[in-house]
Amino acid sequence: MVLRALGLLVSMVGLMTALSVPVAAWFGEWSAIWPFLLTSLVAAVLGACLYFPCRRAGDVGLHHALVIAASGWVLVALLGALPFHLMSVWTTGAALPYADFGAAFFEAMSGFTSTGLTMATRPDLLPHSLQWWRSFTEWIGGVGVIVLMLTLIAGPGRATMTLYLAEARTEKIHPSVVSTVRTIWWIFFLFTGGSILALWLAGMPVWEAINHGMTGIATGGFTLWPDSIGHYNSVAIEILLLVIMVAGSVSFAVHYRALRYGPGLYMRDVQTKWFLAFLGIGALLVSLEALLRAPVSSALRHGTFQYFSAMTCTGFQSTASAYWSDTAKLMLAVGMVIGGAAGSTTGGIKVMRYVLLLKGVGWKLRKTLKPPDAIVPFRIGSKVFPEEEAWRRLEEASTIAFLWLVFLLVGILALAVLVGHEYGLADVIFEVASAQGNVGLSTGITHPDMPTAAKLVLSFSMWVGRLEIIPVIMLLRSMVNGLR
Repeated sequence: MVLRALGLLVSMVGLMTALSVPVAAWFGEWSAIWPFLLTSLVAAVLGACLYFPCRRAGDVGLHHALVIAASGWVLVALLGALPFHLMSVWTTGAALPYADFGAAFFEAMSGFTSTGLTMATRPDLLPHSLQWWRSFTEWIGGVGVIVLMLTLIAGPGRATMTLYLAEARTEKIHPSVVSTVRTIWWIFFLFTGGSILALWLAGMPVWEAINHGMTGIATGGFTLWPDSIGHYNSVAIEILLLVIMVAGSVSFAVHYRALRYGPGLYMRDVQTKWFLAFLGIGALLVSLEALLRAPVSSALRHGTFQYFSAMTCTGFQSTASAYWSDTAKLMLAVGMVIGGAAGSTTGGIKVMRYVLLLKGVGWKLRKTLKPPDAIVPFRIGSKVFPEEEAWRRLEEASTIAFLWLVFLLVGILALAVLVGHEYGLADVIFEVASAQGNVGLSTGITHPDMPTAAKLVLSFSMWVGRLEIIPVIMLLRSMVNGLR
């Protein structure tokens, strides 16, 4: 069952690389065509070898789906690394940073998890085909490779639902999962096109608008310039990106209802209101902290943009990391840990879980002060939850939050050992929070010459953060105990 699904999943990488061949041809980068075609062939052969011998396996249960999600993302990243690596090895006269396969794997993992940490210190010097491949992996990864597979080849049934849930998605726009994922892609296409057009009208060249529109709405953050969005020094572009980043961070289900019933629905959705409140408070605090070093206009501009970029898990930068104090870095790290709305393209623990935990604390305190047999309603917005359901939701939120913070701490300790005394603790916390939150902001720790072990630690953090811990734990458990 697992191998059959993995066979279908790797075929998605083959399709993506095949679709990238016309981009290389358009720019006359003929040496890039062979890496794409070879990767597509490897994916097709591997997919066939996995799928056909196992095509009559039974239905996928949730346990199997979790293992498929965790192992599938590693396999997809390994295949997605091939174009980076092969082009770096085969292209002459260009100093590409992916000749080390560890760097290529890191870049692919960062792309497919829509993180945005990069090995490319000069992305402007990369071939157009690699610039495209970076953005394409983030754009697909923002919604999810498994979601793409379900959109193209899955039919109705319990297996489809379990695979959908295994990729850390729970929102249902329609009763059918297949209809839901197709609606998600329709909205995603619409917002991507609108983002590209808006950025082009604001003054970005067409190619740059295409790349930044794709990575912006996917809250991925890969950019074409070493100084990211700060390269443009444009208030108009930064304001547009604020809107694009927020749009990518709101639940697709909310977008769907707002497109049908009007934009007023955004402010009637509980999670969206809390998300915007957290954004506003965090941006204000970071801006106030920046006033210690910068004029009011600069502090507000960069503080707002950077906190929005951190909490929406996008990773665009309007200023260099040296602009921020250790206090500001920790504030931004908090935003990365919180993340955006559940059901969006963002990472982090998710706003709705924080809302549940905050409400749960108040609910527990009220229950403590009441007689044991008193009925104390658990309310979020206008909805009142039965006590059994309230406890179930609180258990899920607290479990994910606890595990997320445990893995964050492990990542911080591991990276601190590997980078030594070159970077401070605030920098290490910031980098790991950025990786596990699938953000992409960096203090400079991430670079092509970092130790291979450090690349693997951050790759692990990106993988764990994208899948929200549980599938990874189930994969590790299955490796020890078997698929029972």
